[in-house]
Amino acid sequence: MRALVTGGTGFLGANVVRALLEEGCKVRVMARRHASRTALAGLDVEWAEGDLLSASSVRRSVKGCPLVFHVAARYAFGGGTPSEMYRVNVEGTRLVLEAALDAGVERVVHTSSVSALGMHDDGRPADEETPVRPEYIVGHYKRSKYLAEQVALAFSARLPVVIVNPSFPVGAWDTKPTPTGQVIVDFLRGKMPAYVDTGMNVVDAGDVGKGHVLAAERGRPGERYILGGENVTMRELLRLLASISGMPAPRLRLPYRPVLCLAHLNALMVRLTGRGSRRMTPETLRMSRHRMYFDPRKAVEELGFPRTPARDALSGAVAWFREHGYA
Repeated sequence: MRALVTGGTGFLGANVVRALLEEGCKVRVMARRHASRTALAGLDVEWAEGDLLSASSVRRSVKGCPLVFHVAARYAFGGGTPSEMYRVNVEGTRLVLEAALDAGVERVVHTSSVSALGMHDDGRPADEETPVRPEYIVGHYKRSKYLAEQVALAFSARLPVVIVNPSFPVGAWDTKPTPTGQVIVDFLRGKMPAYVDTGMNVVDAGDVGKGHVLAAERGRPGERYILGGENVTMRELLRLLASISGMPAPRLRLPYRPVLCLAHLNALMVRLTGRGSRRMTPETLRMSRHRMYFDPRKAVEELGFPRTPARDALSGAVAWFREHGYA
């Protein structure tokens, strides 16, 4: 069977493409003309040149593909143009689903994010049914992913759409790298002298790729599935990285309010001079106040989603970044 993957040249997309090829699928990858194809170098895929915001190129890419995996998204915290993020993440999703509906595709897997889900005040792991509260949708990225998911849910009444919500993936082919991958790279470069008290759900990127294929095979249309791994605090994550890499873990934990002030100053410097950290933003600091813990039980039970331990997932990420010269 032929499958279209939007965003196949990106981190998650490259892992989805590999998972599909392992299952014997023929894969068509929609990519912009000048997009880097490093993450898919040497793979037997068909290329469809197009722009996610061009309805005609989206329709051409979808034609002849019974399966569509909409992975493409603008993923960033701070910097950039908010309007561009909403256009790509929300309107781009609408165009892909409209094209899929018109083409009569058999199944669409829409890549959302745990950023679109609710969370608990007390730090308990959230699931697909945890109510979403506006105060937890911090920043343009999270808002855009939430709105894109609402578009996908609306289409599910007319189109067999399954939604997957990856947590914080780590692993191979994080070429940019993503904000999560940049934490690992900074640690390996000795550029993380301190940390903030937060928590996250770490998932192996290869598992997420397989989870997309499982969602296409076994997922129920209109349902959401958290593709998550292990919940860890930032302190635990850094200790795991120290054990894996041989680098020392930072011991200094920074208080929230002074760091938030520094983040505002850093964001101003980035806007004015282009210098500074694009990872240390007011948006990411506000997100860090909440431990983003999630329960992937539904995906495990209904899809057979694999769960690689956080240590093994981080080991793979460290090995890949070192092998490819990031640290």
